[in-house]
Amino acid sequence: MLLAILLDAMNLVPGMAAIAAAIAVIGAALGIGKIGQSAMEAMARQPEASSNIQSGMIIAGALVEGATLFAIVVCLLAALG
Repeated sequence: MLLAILLDAMNLVPGMAAIAAAIAVIGAALGIGKIGQSAMEAMARQPEASSNIQSGMIIAGALVEGATLFAIVVCLLAALG
């Protein structure tokens, strides 16, 4: 009984991996959008600090992109494995 349930679950893994990858990409898009929004508001309030704000924004965006890429690779490995 348990073996049958596990085998049925293995058939669902590629579809679930695709859904998980889509959720990771949507989360990254929302995160990067929020980073950009906050940076633009901060630059509007303090134009003299725009270079520091821009550097922080790029670093934060790169970290979000890295985590998203890692999530997509894990999803692809789950779908293929």
